[in-house]
Amino acid sequence: MGFKIQHSDIELLRKTGVSEDDINHSIKVAEKALEIAGRTQAELDMELVGRGALFHDLGKSETHEIEHGKIGAELGRKLGLPEKITAVMEKHIRGGLTKEEAVELGLPVKDYTLRLLEERIVIYADRLVDIITDGIVDIHGDEHEAETRFEEILSGYPKYGKNEITLNRYLGYHGEIQGLMKKL
Repeated sequence: MGFKIQHSDIELLRKTGVSEDDINHSIKVAEKALEIAGRTQAELDMELVGRGALFHDLGKSETHEIEHGKIGAELGRKLGLPEKITAVMEKHIRGGLTKEEAVELGLPVKDYTLRLLEERIVIYADRLVDIITDGIVDIHGDEHEAETRFEEILSGYPKYGKNEITLNRYLGYHGEIQGLMKKL
């Protein structure tokens, strides 16, 4: 795959005050994102996939509220993380908000759309890890069940789909990424 999660990055999360539960979540998201990226036929920046996923919840060192993406990006910039990684942190909320949605949620007015495939893979992996971690699918069975039942699960559990706009965005990423997967 070419990119391995670095212990120094995990220590940076710890030093910034991210809880062990949130670090474990971020490691799982990074592992899942790298695994998914490896199954696509796309040319990808695997460092962006891995580190973007690992740091996506850095802002949870200060809050678990919706502004954790904005706070995380600010922290990441102070830590000297590359802009492409802080962009993932800032834009991952609800899978990439439009300006209008940002206004509704009280976030700074800007377009948070996920333009890069790497960003969409991170967000997709984040949803899948939540589904698996929450026990919606049996981790000891086929872990890919979260992928095969993604549409049904997001549609049936408002916690994951949030609202119709967000749900449709996630379902779009699911369709796009599954379409890129290698037929094994």
